[in-house]
Amino acid sequence: MAKTRSQYRCSQCDHVTAKWVGRCPECGTWGTVDEVATLTALGGRARRPVAPSSAAQPISAIDPETTRHAPSGIDELDRVLGGGIVPGSVTLLAGEPGVGKSTLLLEVVHRWALAGHRALYVSGEESAGQIRMRAERTGCTHDNVYLAAESDLDTVLGHIETVRPSLVIIDSVQTLSSTDTDGVTGGVTQVRSVITALTGYAKSAPAPGVALLVVGHVTKDGAIAGPRSLEHLVDVVLHFEGDRNTALRLVRGVKNRFGASDEVGCFLLRDNGIEGVADPSGLFLDQRAAPVPGTAVTVTLDGKRPMIGEVQALVGAAEVPSPRRAVSGIDQSRAAMITAVLQAHSGLDLARHDVYLSTVGGMRLTDPSSDLAIALAVTTSYAGLCLPTSTIAIGEVGLAGDLRRVTGMDRRLAEAARLGFRTALVPAGTGKAPRGLRLLQSATLAEAIRQMLDIAAAPSEPVPQISPPPRPNLRVVDPRGAAE
Repeated sequence: MAKTRSQYRCSQCDHVTAKWVGRCPECGTWGTVDEVATLTALGGRARRPVAPSSAAQPISAIDPETTRHAPSGIDELDRVLGGGIVPGSVTLLAGEPGVGKSTLLLEVVHRWALAGHRALYVSGEESAGQIRMRAERTGCTHDNVYLAAESDLDTVLGHIETVRPSLVIIDSVQTLSSTDTDGVTGGVTQVRSVITALTGYAKSAPAPGVALLVVGHVTKDGAIAGPRSLEHLVDVVLHFEGDRNTALRLVRGVKNRFGASDEVGCFLLRDNGIEGVADPSGLFLDQRAAPVPGTAVTVTLDGKRPMIGEVQALVGAAEVPSPRRAVSGIDQSRAAMITAVLQAHSGLDLARHDVYLSTVGGMRLTDPSSDLAIALAVTTSYAGLCLPTSTIAIGEVGLAGDLRRVTGMDRRLAEAARLGFRTALVPAGTGKAPRGLRLLQSATLAEAIRQMLDIAAAPSEPVPQISPPPRPNLRVVDPRGAAE
């Protein structure tokens, strides 16, 4: 015998209270406490074993072909998934509203149908007519793609039984509800019940199996909305990221039971659909005929993928009493730290000048390997010099003015050599360089700046200025205290 007792649980920290409160007493967030039903046993009794419905098998007797990856037709998505979509798997794709999740999934079902498979697109947010309009605009209409606008879980499972697809899109899990579970649609209890039922159906479907791609909402902080168990129940968790001001979109793997969980896929969102970008390095480089002061190129690792990025810096010519430090695409605190290291260990008088830093193409540089490129961009802008366009800079800058090696240097240098770069400014002890790439190794930032002065040159055409004030000479301080 057992009876049902109600509890209230926070979806952020899983704190349980006996009554409902508007604000969680544990983590302090508002509106995250929902009712959950629990069973309380009356009188303990010993557990009795139950005969299993199917006998356990030796691992060597299980056919591995039932869980092989099937290509989705989109190479960038297959890269993140580990080779394709696995039958019987459940993939959660989360992202901000308007980032392009529905457009990407509509392209997925279209490519899936072109390969001769049947797909079902279930939408709880839009009508079938709206999806058809988007499909016509993006050229994703096919007879093997079935549409259904439903929000009831049992009805959705009925559609799957009727259509018998091999791929099902659920857009989105927060819009589905189950009549067997209490709670509001999109609440913790409903979301957990819906994803549990969908996962159980995908795992128990007869061969060749059905794969589920489920769309999930995100909170204002960027986290996946709903209970934390939502990410544990699914097989793959993907984050769809992008800036509304740029066309670049990134699909980042967070969890993957069938492959690596640190892969990144690059896409371009256009008016007529979305397309993968196999070589995104060109998106983050400025296109110019001649080098200009204040620019430096680096190679960053996003997951396992090396990508070329360009840093642009501008040091104000006039001295101001309260200088500004403005950045775009670069961490504010790290930029301030590098500026302070240049001031202390390289003799650059930056304390009274404005410093502006930015990346090209909406790229975000969070990898410490871009420290040296940021420092050289600020230095060339301060001195009015130009680094050759065939030069890259990779290295982490320490507070003592030293240069530190970073991980994945082989892949970074190989990517630079593949794209035609000929010189690399790197920390000492980096190792061998690939063919066609010359390494200039330095132990300190001051030494790297001196090597930069040997290969840098003045701009071929002077930058137009209005009454330019005299710029102080560049003074590089030796690490042992002697000035040059």
